[in-house]
Amino acid sequence: MSIDTTPAPRERIDTTTPALDVRGLKKVYTGHGRDVEAVRNLTFTIRSGELVCIVGPSGAGKTTLLRCISGLLDVTDGEVVLDGKKVTEPPPGMAVVFQEYGRSLFPWLTVRQNIELPLKEKGLKKAERAEKVQTAIDAVGLTDSADAHPWQLSGGMQQRVAIARAVAYEPSVLLMDEPFAAVDAQTRADLEDLVRDLWHKFKVTVLFVTHDIDEAVYLGERVLVLSHRPTVILEDVKITLPDERSQLETRSTKEFADLRHHVYEQIQKAKQGFRPDGDTA
Repeated sequence: MSIDTTPAPRERIDTTTPALDVRGLKKVYTGHGRDVEAVRNLTFTIRSGELVCIVGPSGAGKTTLLRCISGLLDVTDGEVVLDGKKVTEPPPGMAVVFQEYGRSLFPWLTVRQNIELPLKEKGLKKAERAEKVQTAIDAVGLTDSADAHPWQLSGGMQQRVAIARAVAYEPSVLLMDEPFAAVDAQTRADLEDLVRDLWHKFKVTVLFVTHDIDEAVYLGERVLVLSHRPTVILEDVKITLPDERSQLETRSTKEFADLRHHVYEQIQKAKQGFRPDGDTA
């Protein structure tokens, strides 16, 4: 099946309005007689309609940060604000796509039923659910597999189901936690293009966490580079690539190579313990 991945003209809403505010976030784990500071005074803002990626060295606390933002983990200090409201539990305006997509899908339900389930919990009527589910299925290229079960699909197709479910929910902010780490390189490239295509079509705000520098630069409008633990923002890198991107042409440009080099350089600094403003662990 051929899918048109040409991005539609991106007509943003009010880009000055913050969809997500992370203010002075701190997370300390306590146990076995000691405290471990995972995240320290982490602050950033994502405007409505942005696609922002987060990268950092291994163990930088990327997943901890995302779980705090999504309300799945209590913060020690600071706050997360979604659409002007403080997050104290998983908020209704947020959807999350995890790396372990297989565990998030119900094997006894069809693709269509998996996507519909959160909409039932949201209280939408049957006709409205059906319309939103079909729109999401078509958007991720699963029209011919709508009545299949997840175990009948490849890993890449299962992740498309998880993405479709999140998109159908129409969240204010979509969080993605290394969603393509478990698929092969070709499938990963296809899914990266799918994310940008859906971002254009549905105007959703996306926060995408990845360990892959190339992926972050290819996908994002901005890349937030994290320091080593305790985590702070090392740099907020603006991605100046054209809005219309392709795996072959974009990745072959000097601009892409320069941006990739810069982000890689910052991560190497993070690994060596460099922290902004003379901050120390």
